[in-house]
Amino acid sequence: MKSIVKDIMTTHVVAVRKGATFKEMAARLHDERVSAFPVLDDGGIVIGVVSEGDMLPKEALDDRQPGMPGVIAGILHRRDQEKAEGVAAADLMTKPPVTVAPDDTVEHAARLMYVRRVKRLPVTDAAGRLVGIISRADVLAVFNRPDEEIRREILDDVILSEFLTDPSRFTVTVMDGIVTLEGAPETASLGRDIVGQVRHVQGVVAVRDRLDYPPPTHPAPGPLF
Repeated sequence: MKSIVKDIMTTHVVAVRKGATFKEMAARLHDERVSAFPVLDDGGIVIGVVSEGDMLPKEALDDRQPGMPGVIAGILHRRDQEKAEGVAAADLMTKPPVTVAPDDTVEHAARLMYVRRVKRLPVTDAAGRLVGIISRADVLAVFNRPDEEIRREILDDVILSEFLTDPSRFTVTVMDGIVTLEGAPETASLGRDIVGQVRHVQGVVAVRDRLDYPPPTHPAPGPLF
């Protein structure tokens, strides 16, 4: 069974309005023990995200050494220089925001975090309003699933229900999220399909394929004349 975003998201979200000042956000980062804020417009729609990384250029740019004007500024990207001059959330935020929906799968959220190189994702409803937030730690928590629960899902939901195959043909062991599959599938194609589906079971870290595949069949030779 796939976990979805709303199962793991945090609903108490520390967010800021687009007019929030740099000083206000710096104080809230410290007081709230968070590393980023979703930024909301006047209608409560998520329009961006301000992270510690977005705010850091101001400190870096202001930390010039006497006699070295522009050295740090020269190695910052132009966008970072703009952020270093920003005084409000609207100036500093990364936009457009990368978001997920409550009914998206955790797998989709993890892939999005990896591809977009972000550490957290605001969760928004169909109108774009903020309903929660998930972090990398929330996504990785799905791997805390008990081994026996994973094993039962593979036997009952994957092998029996999805592939209509007798689970007694297989031996499934799970240790620390690593699944070992043994047994004799009726066809090589069926075996490969089962292995592929098991890889997507929630909490599976890796799959070791120890199946005894049947030898390939060759068509009978045709007449010689």
